[in-house]
Amino acid sequence: MTERALVLFSGGQDSATCLAWALDRFDHVETLGFDYGQRHRVELEVRAAFRADIARGFPAWAPKLGEDHTLKLDALAAVSDTALTRDTEIAMRADGLPNTFVPGRNLIFLTFAAALAFRRGLRHIVTGVCETDFSGYPDCRDDTIKALQVALNLGMEKRFVLHTPLMWIDKAETWRLAERLGGAALVGAVVEDTHTCYLGDRAHRHAWGHGCGTCPACELRAKGFAEYRAGT
Repeated sequence: MTERALVLFSGGQDSATCLAWALDRFDHVETLGFDYGQRHRVELEVRAAFRADIARGFPAWAPKLGEDHTLKLDALAAVSDTALTRDTEIAMRADGLPNTFVPGRNLIFLTFAAALAFRRGLRHIVTGVCETDFSGYPDCRDDTIKALQVALNLGMEKRFVLHTPLMWIDKAETWRLAERLGGAALVGAVVEDTHTCYLGDRAHRHAWGHGCGTCPACELRAKGFAEYRAGT
């Protein structure tokens, strides 16, 4: 039986690592990105470069890499008021959540992913959500994903499997996972051709990749890379 998967591929470090994870396990893998009015929209623009890295540098994975899809979800930006969809300073909200939290984002992403997977005949859906380094986002929690899998399967009369390979690991271990999957070549591709910075900064290049270096996403990525390099 051919096992076919859809990876939610934003263009960031986590989803790029998940793409490699899926290519290592499944026979056919397609990718899906969302244009939801994010201020760091440059993440969508680097997706093609990373896919090209896979096609060029990993001959065992290249034949498995299928079609790429991008869906526009402008309504998500219209109904949200966050630092990811507005030119607003990143800060903590009064309720303890960071103002980078886009309410419902992962619920909506996975629902649209399942609808696309239904049409494309893809059973496995892979997402890079993580409860270890999750910035307090409630829609990244394991319980949320498990509950959503039940709802999607009931609502679409399917047996989708939602995979979260990063759920219980931190950023340092995510770097190590990339190395285990694809060696130094994959780590280099993640450094050079993925984007995680909330401010969309591609002008500054660090050892861990491009970004402003000061937003929470950059700080988390840089800290994880330092720990990975130090072997801790």
